Amino acid sequence: MQPYINQPDGVFPSVCSLDCPDQCGLLLHKKDGKIIKVQGDPNHPVTKGNICNKVRNMTARIYDPKRLQQPLKRIGSKGEGSFVPISWEEALDTITSKWKNLIEQHGPESILPYSFYGNMGNLSAEGMDRRFFHKLGASRLERSICNAAGSVGYNYTMGGSFGIDPEETIQTKLFILWGINAVSTNMHQVTIAQQARKNGAKVVVIDVHKNQTGKWADWFIPILPGTDSALALGLMHILYAENLVDQPFLDEYTVGSAELCEHVRQYDPATVSAITGVPIDDLYELARMYGSTTPSFIRIGNGLQHHDNGGMAVRTIACLPALTGQWLVNGGGAIKGNSGYLAFNTNALRRPDLLKDKTTRIINMNQIGQALLERENPILSLFIYSSNPALVAPNANKVQEGLMRENLFTVVHDLFLTETAMYADIVLPAASSYETEDFYNSYWHNYVQIQKPVVEKYGESKSNVELFKLLACGMGFEEPAFRDSEDDMIRQALNFPDNPYLEGITYESLSESQFVKAKMSPLFPGKLQTPSGKIELYSEQMKKHGYEPLPTYMPIVKDSDLPFLFIPAPNHNFLNSTFSNNEKHISMEKEPKLHMNTADALKLGIDTGDMVRIWNERGECVLTAAPGENVLAGVLVSQGLWQNTPETKQHINALTPDRVADMGNGAVFFSGRVDLLKL
Repeated sequence: MQPYINQPDGVFPSVCSLDCPDQCGLLLHKKDGKIIKVQGDPNHPVTKGNICNKVRNMTARIYDPKRLQQPLKRIGSKGEGSFVPISWEEALDTITSKWKNLIEQHGPESILPYSFYGNMGNLSAEGMDRRFFHKLGASRLERSICNAAGSVGYNYTMGGSFGIDPEETIQTKLFILWGINAVSTNMHQVTIAQQARKNGAKVVVIDVHKNQTGKWADWFIPILPGTDSALALGLMHILYAENLVDQPFLDEYTVGSAELCEHVRQYDPATVSAITGVPIDDLYELARMYGSTTPSFIRIGNGLQHHDNGGMAVRTIACLPALTGQWLVNGGGAIKGNSGYLAFNTNALRRPDLLKDKTTRIINMNQIGQALLERENPILSLFIYSSNPALVAPNANKVQEGLMRENLFTVVHDLFLTETAMYADIVLPAASSYETEDFYNSYWHNYVQIQKPVVEKYGESKSNVELFKLLACGMGFEEPAFRDSEDDMIRQALNFPDNPYLEGITYESLSESQFVKAKMSPLFPGKLQTPSGKIELYSEQMKKHGYEPLPTYMPIVKDSDLPFLFIPAPNHNFLNSTFSNNEKHISMEKEPKLHMNTADALKLGIDTGDMVRIWNERGECVLTAAPGENVLAGVLVSQGLWQNTPETKQHINALTPDRVADMGNGAVFFSGRVDLLKL
C-alpha cells in the first residue's frame, strides 16, 4: 500500500500526541497534500470518535503562520526575540562545535537536556534523545514535574501503575472523581460516566474548585487545598466504625488492616471536618454512600499530588477500594494511571548502557531556576525540546534570570518561537506528530497506537529522532544505536517479554490495526508487585524509606504568612503551554480569571470583572476577579498558562514554589501562598 504521506487526498488514521490520558484515535482529512480537518476515529473502542476542541482545531496550530520553518540564530539580547535564519548545516556545526569545546574545558556535565512530553510519542519523548545524551555524558534531568509524587505514592499501596480497565466503568454505580477536572482533562471518562448515569450511577466530585467537572457532578464536595489525605482517613474512620468494610477481602488481599483500623481512630469526623472544610454530615454521607454502593470507582487525578504531601495523599486514597473490596467487582476499584499494563522495553529504547559514568549528576526539572543560577559546576549549555520551561516551570522569575545568563549557550527545538525560545542562541524547527512515525501508549486506557507520517514535514522542520541522529553524527558517535530507524526502535521497545500484557502487540500488528489492546486480566485474584504481593495498607517498604508506614495526614508547608492558598489549575482550551500562543484557542478560552470566594471579595471590596494583583516573595500576577461560591474562603484559583508580557503580567508560575513534594521529587505548584489587592 502506498504510504499516507504520498497520497495527496484522502482520510488517514492518526493518534493524538497530547499529554492527555485519553490519547484519542483520530482521522486526518487531506486535500492537496495538506490536512484540512481533524476528527475523532469512530472505530476507536474507547474514544469512539469524540475529541476535544483543542484537537478539533489542531489545523489552526500546525498551519499557524507563526510556526517555525527554518533554524534561527540570535542576533539581539536574550529575551528580545531578534533572530535571523540560518542553514541546518550552520546550526548543527554551531551546536556541536560549542559542545566539543565545553566538554574539553568543563566536562560533559556542563551540558543539560531539558524536555518533557509535549509530544507523547515514545520515540519523540524518550528515544534517540536519551541515547544521544547518555553517550554525550551530559547531566541527567529528573523529569518529575507532572505525576511523580502520586505515582510513587500509589506504587507503595498497589505495587505499580495498575488500576481497572476504564471500559469497565460503564458498570459503575458510584464515581468519585478526586482532584481531576475530567471534563477538561479526561473527557472520555466523563462520557463513560454519563452513560453509566443513565443506568442509575451517581457522580461525586471532590476538588478545591467547582470547575466544569464540579458543575457537572451530582454532588460537588469542596475541600481545602492539601487536605485530601485527611479526608480519605476520615472516610476510613467511618467505614471501620460502622462496619462498612469487606473483612474477607482485607484478610486475603491486604496487609495492615488491623493496624490501619486502630490508626484511623484519631481521624474522627470532627477533627477531619476542621482540617478539610468538609461538613461532618457530608463526611458521614460520603462514607456511607461509598461503603454501601457497588460497584464504586475512584478516579484519582493529578491535582491533589501537586502539594507538599501529594505522594501520601494519593497513597492514602488508593487504600479506599481495598477497604470495601471493590477490586473484585467489575466496574469497581480505582485508576491513578494504567501505564503499567503498557510498559515497554525502556532500556532498549533509551539505551542507558551508553552512559559510561553512572554517577553523572541529576538535576530536578522543577528546580531548573535554582540549577541555572548555581555558581559551582554551572550549567553552561541547555538543550530544550518538547517543553517550555520559561512558562511551565515553577518560580518562573528565577528561571528567567537563569535563562538570561550570557554564558549559557541555549538551544531550543520547537514548533514555535516560545517564551523559552526567546532566550535561545539557536532555535530549531520541530516537526509535528502528524509528520513523523512513532508509537503511543495511553496512561489511562489500555491501547497501544501507532502514528505513520501523514503529511510532509513543515518547512525545514525535523523530528526528534532525525535531529539527534544528526547531532550524533556531528559529535562523531559511531554506535549502531544512532543508525536505527523509527521502525527499528519501535520493534526494540515492544520486544519485552517481562510484560505479558504486551503479548501480540508488535510493529506489524499496529501497522495493520492502528491500535491494539493489552492482554488484560483482573488484578484480583492475583499477586501485585508490592513486596508482599498484596495491597499494602501498612508498608514496611515506606518505613525503610523514611515515611510513615500507615497513611498519615501531614499539613502542607506554610511558606509564608500570606492569607490565601493559590491553585494555578489547568484550563479547558490549552494543555499546559501548548495552544496558549494560538489565536483560535486563545479566543475560545477568552481571558485568565481569578476565582475567589464571595466572602473574601466582599471584605476586599472586589467585584466581578475587577482587575486584581496577586503576589508573594517570588513574583506577581494581574488577573480578572471572578468572585462566587466555586472555592472555599481563603482559596484562590486561576486556570491556564497564559502568554506573558510586561504589560499583562499573567504568568502564574511567577508565584509557584520550586520546592519538591514528599515523594518522587514531584512539583508542588498548588502549595503556595499569596496576597491579593484590587487594582
